[in-house]
Amino acid sequence: MIKTTLLFFLTALAEIVGCFLPWLWLKKGASALLLVPAALSLTAFVWLLTLHPAASGRVYAAYGGVYVVTALLWLRWVEGVRLSYTDWLGAAVAFCGMLIIVAGWGKA
Repeated sequence: MIKTTLLFFLTALAEIVGCFLPWLWLKKGASALLLVPAALSLTAFVWLLTLHPAASGRVYAAYGGVYVVTALLWLRWVEGVRLSYTDWLGAAVAFCGMLIIVAGWGKA
């Protein structure tokens, strides 16, 4: 389960970077050259999703929980936004949901 969780975090980071760089270009006037690493990052995101051993629907459902946590950590560490108690609580609930789904892989 640790390997799967770490793979989910890496997958989420690739997706967030792939979406954040075009956002910088469109909203903050950054260079359009950021679209190149953004495309590479989104390609890595798609490839990383294929490395999971479960059916795609289960992978996407479980991945969603890790994505919530990763997005909030990105918001805090990269964008410098202070997170609220409810942000942390929601992230914990989402992460627990991922753990429950992954624990059931192979039992269905």
